[in-house]
Amino acid sequence: MRIGELAARAGTTTRTLRYYESRGLLPARRTGNGYRVYDESDLRLLRQIRTLQDFGFDLEETRPFVECLRAGHPEGDSCPASLAVYRRKLDELDSLIGQLSSVRETVARQLARAELAAEAEVPGGPEPVCELGGDPW
Repeated sequence: MRIGELAARAGTTTRTLRYYESRGLLPARRTGNGYRVYDESDLRLLRQIRTLQDFGFDLEETRPFVECLRAGHPEGDSCPASLAVYRRKLDELDSLIGQLSSVRETVARQLARAELAAEAEVPGGPEPVCELGGDPW
């Protein structure tokens, strides 16, 4: 199939396919007249890349999965390098979850403090001050 058909079947653009080719993720075979041609295995590579990117993997993180498929494995995540990427991604996600949990706890404390202050507010009382830093509101 030619590049336009592959792009349509993969739900992407020809520009994206050329970019993947330039990054060495998508091989392009050429016909005698210079047209790029692809087959079903290329569509499989694209689907693997797109799925991982939908899950938040950057393009370079998809490389081991693509190489695993190219090596003839039935799944892109059946190779040790792919499993290592999964492990690194999980560590990254755990770290982000920890950071978000910490921020959430801080915001929850601020909300509780602000709600108590609002309940006790007396007309003409002092201006509320944000304890997260910065100037008074």
